[in-house]
Amino acid sequence: MNPAVRRAIAPLLTLALASALSLTAASAQAGDQAPALIPRPVASTPTAGVFALTEAAPIVVPRGDVEAARAAAYFADLMRRTRGLNLIVREGDAPVRGAVVFRRSQGGRADAYRLEVTGNGAAIVAGDFGGLLYGGISLWQLATAEEGQGAATLQAVAVDDYPRFGWRGVMLDSARHYQSPEFIKGFIDWMATHKLNVFHWHLTDDQAWRLEIKRYPKLTEVGGWRVHAGAAAQNDIDPATGRPRLYGGVYTQDQVRDIVAYAAARNIVVVPEIDVPGHASAAVAAYPELGVTDVPGAAVTAVPADWGVYPTLFNVEESTLAFLENVMDEVVALFPSEYVHIGGDEAVKDQWKASARVQERMRELGLADEEKLQSWFVARLEKRLNDHGRRMIGWDEILEGGINPNASVMSWRGVEGAIEAARLGHDTVMSPAPVLYLDNRQSADDGSPGRGFTSTLRDVYSFDPTPDELTPEQAGRVIGVQANLFTEHMRTEDRVEYQAFPRISALAEMAWTPHERMDFADFRARLDPQLARYRSLGVDYATIGLSEAPASTPPDGERRYDHQLKLCTAALPLSLIDDAPLEGERPALLMDIFNPCWIYQSADLSRGLNFEAAVGQVPFNFQIGADREKIRLGAPRTPAGELEVRIGGCEGEPALIIPLAEAAGNDGITTLSGRLPARAGRHDLCLKFTQKELDPMWGVDWVKVSDPAAKHEGD
Repeated sequence: MNPAVRRAIAPLLTLALASALSLTAASAQAGDQAPALIPRPVASTPTAGVFALTEAAPIVVPRGDVEAARAAAYFADLMRRTRGLNLIVREGDAPVRGAVVFRRSQGGRADAYRLEVTGNGAAIVAGDFGGLLYGGISLWQLATAEEGQGAATLQAVAVDDYPRFGWRGVMLDSARHYQSPEFIKGFIDWMATHKLNVFHWHLTDDQAWRLEIKRYPKLTEVGGWRVHAGAAAQNDIDPATGRPRLYGGVYTQDQVRDIVAYAAARNIVVVPEIDVPGHASAAVAAYPELGVTDVPGAAVTAVPADWGVYPTLFNVEESTLAFLENVMDEVVALFPSEYVHIGGDEAVKDQWKASARVQERMRELGLADEEKLQSWFVARLEKRLNDHGRRMIGWDEILEGGINPNASVMSWRGVEGAIEAARLGHDTVMSPAPVLYLDNRQSADDGSPGRGFTSTLRDVYSFDPTPDELTPEQAGRVIGVQANLFTEHMRTEDRVEYQAFPRISALAEMAWTPHERMDFADFRARLDPQLARYRSLGVDYATIGLSEAPASTPPDGERRYDHQLKLCTAALPLSLIDDAPLEGERPALLMDIFNPCWIYQSADLSRGLNFEAAVGQVPFNFQIGADREKIRLGAPRTPAGELEVRIGGCEGEPALIIPLAEAAGNDGITTLSGRLPARAGRHDLCLKFTQKELDPMWGVDWVKVSDPAAKHEGD
């Protein structure tokens, strides 16, 4: 993707591009009869006739055109996997009737294609591999608009299409939790079927260094493994070592080359992320000399397992910069992408401020503050990348101390970073939290682990990557959009799938389709056949957020789960996996970790109620710095603490106190019970725990209140 191509696909040029395809937006809207396509194409026009796609239909590509043959083979494979049709690809001239033909055009936009289906067959015409591939994917979608096996009947149609943005990405965090190379290849396949083209691979962080670097083997030998947080993991002793069992995994350079080639065969670029100068704990655990060594308490003796922001930074010695430059040399040899992501986010400067040697280094370099020091640090690595003909991209914090004109910015702290970057003349990718962070819950009914905020299918679909604050010229600096899958709360590959799909369909349309062509109701109708494709491809998608009906609150007498309760506050809501059992299903407990407190709304206390609560413990493994001191714990009356239930508010004396002694000895979920006193009318119940220490933290799985008399009558 060179700058000229990126500018050509700037979002505000959509109408001009549509005109170049000889279709006005109005006529395209009026004639659009291709509801089964996701993302929605720029233009589609129905024509007369139908095409019966059977196994007798050959797929024909030009002689010697390797890319056309690859695109055709991908289409044939999708048809085999979803409809059981075994179609044959051959080179040469196409027959007069009954074939699927891939043809080359001269020039044109990146990834653009024309698809024509007539009574005589189907033709895909494009100037590059991406267009040929995506034309075939659109034809496959038309052939799978209805579920079934065998031959497909396609309504004749002409489709002219090209993407809104050149960067249509998904980031997968493989540092917090490792995914197998086989899963990553499958994920890349699913990206391709959505016409997404950038796989941003988050390979290093505090909790792991996953990428093999030949020159520095301890980065993966030490940095790729850790012990899970929590008592259950600490007590899981590996008999071979007599120590807690290590968890992790690494990607060898051969595996990386294989994944990169696999992605390229699907028109996907793999952009690696090597995070500096923060998120460095795993690297410093492997090579302690890389850390800030003259600050008490800064040493890292093992790869840590907490989530959040560690203070660990790389030091700024020449030897450390040389180390990282050598790492970058191996990275660019593995990844042919134009961009390398260098992180740059959440680099808390406390260690640099406390280090006499770092302060001396700042004076040597003539730098005014630690933000300028980070900019200098990043610029050194950027120069190394530029020497290899590559470009740097980083999270929006890299703007804070100033960056070189050629650097690009990925905006995650809302859209403000992208707006600032565009105004300063930098290319930028929109990737804002919370809407494009797919570790957020998918609806209010979603009880799965993850961040406690919600980012619904509609939220993702409705995000516009070019805010009104940007001028047309500045909007042209927005080169793309990306969703992120940070995996702190996605321990398994199934969970990654669940969190990603079907919201990736919404992302794909928002990244590809002209903004004025987008319509959520129309998209939702086209999503149903897309879900059928998911089923045929074995994608484990979420169903919880598909309905936009408001969540219903179970009545008294039925369980209300944690996501059906109201959090007293929402400073940092998280849905956290219970500590045990280590294997198998575990509940997720929704809480604000700064104030673990829940409201059961509108309980009828007129006759007094039986009260039951299922409670569990989660490790408090969060690096939140001085904010930890803001968490206030209720003073316990007994060694294990209590669950307190108050009526009408969270202050005053509790109406019910239930000791936690029974639950404290159970790594899993324990059901506690008691009796609430009668009080006229309906009242909110406030649930809070008392405890001596913050770790582990107590949470509520579900609450049930019931009328003893009503229960007796129903027996």
